[in-house]
Amino acid sequence: MNTKMDERPPTAGGQDADGMNLFRLMTIQRSWRTSPSPRARWSLRALGVLLLSLLCPFWAPTGAQTLVDRMVASINGRDLITYSDLVWQLALQPNTPIEKPSIEDLQSALRLIIDQRLIAQEAEQLPAITPTDAEIDAALADLIKRFPSEADFRQRLEKVGLTSERLRQIMRQRVEIEKYLDFRFRSFTIVTPEEVASYYRDVYAPRFRRLHPGLVVPTLDEARGEIERELTEDKVAAQMNDFLDQARARADIIILSPEFEPVGGK
Repeated sequence: MNTKMDERPPTAGGQDADGMNLFRLMTIQRSWRTSPSPRARWSLRALGVLLLSLLCPFWAPTGAQTLVDRMVASINGRDLITYSDLVWQLALQPNTPIEKPSIEDLQSALRLIIDQRLIAQEAEQLPAITPTDAEIDAALADLIKRFPSEADFRQRLEKVGLTSERLRQIMRQRVEIEKYLDFRFRSFTIVTPEEVASYYRDVYAPRFRRLHPGLVVPTLDEARGEIERELTEDKVAAQMNDFLDQARARADIIILSPEFEPVGGK
């Protein structure tokens, strides 16, 4: 099932002010193949996975929404995704409705969480990337800044029953994912001077003139750092999408709720 990728909000250089950081990576709408893995399907084997759900607590928010949790999907027979996981994902995305979320938003959240879990399972093989408390605190502070206020952020969490303890677990996993991506992709990504010069001539300068008519276009040397970061993140995104395609093909993804079947099956 194909989904449209979010467009970047344009800046002088055409990239997010903070670059492609963790939270942009976690909310991007990645493209899924029309036929994912033949093993990603609604199956009688789901009955075995449902037994594991007995170990997972149900939840009921204290706010306006009253929901009974249920299993939505499993990954490789050991990683369960619940309905609450989907709602929590939406709550952590600025400007995303959380009151009676649409099936489209929920399916989008499921796709994102599946990708996150697949990366996290790979990241488990590198214990050296375990995040520190300071890194988790910094990531949480950065996330809160993306909302109108901390009070607004906390109110969203309360509405969906997301506790501070569970929020911290989510942030820990997100930081682990970001550190894994840094190690797996960014640290080995090279941008050549020729690529920078070509991008400046064909993309950066024309875009700057279009967005800022009348202003002097920065020189190549002035824009070099920004262009290198943008090209690096573009390469990382391409490599990551290839990696995720391969990870999905290897994974045993079982959709446990029929309304989400198009996400993982035919």
